[in-house]
Order: sequence, then structure tokens, then C-alpha cells
Amino acid sequence: MEIDHQGETPIYQQLAAILRARITSGELAVGRPIPSEEALAQQYGVARLTARKAVGLLRDEGLVKHVVGRGTFVQPPAKS
Repeated sequence: MEIDHQGETPIYQQLAAILRARITSGELAVGRPIPSEEALAQQYGVARLTARKAVGLLRDEGLVKHVVGRGTFVQPPAKS
């Protein structure tokens, strides 16, 4: 998936959707770190703040958790 810089969907939402898909497919495994904000910014050609907003959205959804000094890790699916 690529970021559509000219599209109407905000870039941070597009990046969050890409990361969400990578998590649900297992490409980004539970308990493992996701790429850093800097790495995401470089990989997808976005600003670091945009990457931070995308990761924040995933954190709000409970898909990832930030561990101070360690990084941001994929969380197991919520039990219903």
C-alpha cells in the first residue's frame, strides 16, 4: 500500500490503515515492535508528526502500546 498525498483522506489516517492492515495480517506480530516514527516517516515519505499521529490513532484503538525506553509494540487482540 502507498500513501496518496493528493487524496482527500488525511495522510495520518492512510498510514494508520496501512499499519492496521500489517498488524491484522500478522506481518507486524503481536508482542513485537512496530517501526519507529522516524523509520515510518522515511519509509512512507511523510512527516514524523504525521507518523506520530498515525501511531497515536492505533494506540487509541488498542492495537499498539508504547513502552517508555523500548518502543511501540503490537498488542494482542482485545477479548470480547
